[in-house]
Amino acid sequence: MLTEKNVTDALADVLVPGIQRNLADMNLLQGVALAGNNLKITVASAALDENAQNWIREKCTGVVRDLDGSLQTEITFIEKRPAEINRVRNVIAVMSGKGGVGKSLVTALTAMLLRSRGFNVGILDADITGPSIPRMFGLTARPRGSESGILPVLSASGIEIISINLFLPDEEDAVIWRGPLIGRAITQFWEDVLWGNLDFMVVDLPPGTADAPLTALQVLPVNGIIVVFTPQNLTTMIVKKAIKMAGQMDKKVLGVVENMSYLYVPELKKKIEIFGKSRGEEMAKAAGAPLLARIPIDPGLAALCDEGHIERYSADVLKSLGDGLLKVFPGNA
Repeated sequence: MLTEKNVTDALADVLVPGIQRNLADMNLLQGVALAGNNLKITVASAALDENAQNWIREKCTGVVRDLDGSLQTEITFIEKRPAEINRVRNVIAVMSGKGGVGKSLVTALTAMLLRSRGFNVGILDADITGPSIPRMFGLTARPRGSESGILPVLSASGIEIISINLFLPDEEDAVIWRGPLIGRAITQFWEDVLWGNLDFMVVDLPPGTADAPLTALQVLPVNGIIVVFTPQNLTTMIVKKAIKMAGQMDKKVLGVVENMSYLYVPELKKKIEIFGKSRGEEMAKAAGAPLLARIPIDPGLAALCDEGHIERYSADVLKSLGDGLLKVFPGNA
């Protein structure tokens, strides 16, 4: 005998156009009711334009027909906004006291390693005036959606991504906005984008401790921060300000990552600390959190970022970062 669970399980084959995750994963499937020979399927319309709704209706009808061709099926779309149906379990913010230290790189690597371990992951690029996430992942497609919301763009490995650069006519166009507009854009990326069910959201915060990162930490339910720095003395001094900001806002620092820590010369079998002695332990002590990774200067990694193929990167530092992160994260995800 056919049950509502049978129908729900079968609908797992219906993928949301452009996202390649099913209705349940995106939290769009709102109900399945079977009464006698009548079946009613309720779907949220959040971020779905008319074409997407028609496509989903057709696919759902086909799935049900394959289960039982005698059923009288009604598929209803109800109005809901993404903020009403998104379910993001963990939000990790990647921050620093200054720009140019590799926040976006660490954001990308963190999302990649979490995705490689089977988690559903999204990246919210909150660095509105200096976005670089789309270039790293080789993304050029514009986000789709409707009046009720926006669909993120999917990376090659299945990471959901939203960034202001995906909306610009040219990726080199400057975003010349004042603080309130930047803050509003960050809020919209959280509330108006259909993220669905995510295990992790990784947020690339703007540098510094002013309006933009403050807005992100206030609006987003951040339950863990990764602090990024480089070995230079000046940089570590400034980054300690970000650590203090996190503490004042009662946000837990999960760990620290030292980028551009050293250059490994295979011919010499030697690590050269180009920017000075590692300050990893010093920063870990200041943050009251573990040193998650020391990322080397790697020309190969830089080339992959420039070419939009960061997801092809593989190195021991990724395992170190992943093991450390999941060990300290609340609830171990």
